[in-house]
Order: sequence, then structure tokens, then C-alpha cells
Amino acid sequence: MDTLKRITQLRDERGWSNYRLAKEANISQTTLRNLYNRNTLPSIPTLESICSGFGITLSQFFAEGDEPIELDAGQKEMLNKWNTLAKDQQEALLELLRKM
Repeated sequence: MDTLKRITQLRDERGWSNYRLAKEANISQTTLRNLYNRNTLPSIPTLESICSGFGITLSQFFAEGDEPIELDAGQKEMLNKWNTLAKDQQEALLELLRKM
């Protein structure tokens, strides 16, 4: 899935500008602009903020079609553990996963 295309699709469906998305997602316009200008993927926390701005979950963001994504027990456990971590712990875990 092309993440930036999906963000654009969701923004266009709502008739929102990048400015509106940045405000709704509580991220800076520069952050959003840099994603597109540098053609980079957003970090998980940034994508979570964008999804929150759209009023959807990460699962809904990545779902193809109208079908919800079902998580298995291990995935649910991992997400539950993620939510208990402090911000710095989340960033450290993401860094570890990127290096694997």
C-alpha cells in the first residue's frame, strides 16, 4: 500500500486541505509537507495522529475495501503492550525493530 496515496485519498474524500489535516491531526504543516516533498513514510506516532485526525484506526487506514482487519491474539497483545509504553520507550522499540 502506498501510504501517502492513502492519506491523500482520505483527505480528498473529506475535501480537506493539507492545512486542515495538519490541524485535525495535531501535527505541524511542515511535518505533513515533508512527508510529501521527501516522499517518506510517516512514523507510527505521526500516522497514529493522522488517523486520529481522520477519526479512524490504524487498522481502518490499512484495510483494503470496506472489510475490517482482524487481529490475531499475538497482534492484539503487542498493541496492548505498545499502549502501556511511555513515548521514549515506544521510540526505542521502533528503533530496535527498524534495525532487525
